[in-house]
Amino acid sequence: MFGYTEEQIAAFGLSFGVGAFMLYMLFIIAHLAWESKAGRFGTFVLFLGLAFGMVGFAAKFVIQWVLEK
Repeated sequence: MFGYTEEQIAAFGLSFGVGAFMLYMLFIIAHLAWESKAGRFGTFVLFLGLAFGMVGFAAKFVIQWVLEK
């Protein structure tokens, strides 16, 4: 499609598509904390609990980048 291979399209979707979805999820968590009037500690706990899996996903890309150098 448009001169790109399936592997290139999948890599683009995995990096940028999932990255954009993760940013949207952070917005949802922040909105949830604001709507529930969670306070500082409650907001921290929400981000820690709900966004912790995103750290592993981002770390995977950093580790791959370091190992490829």
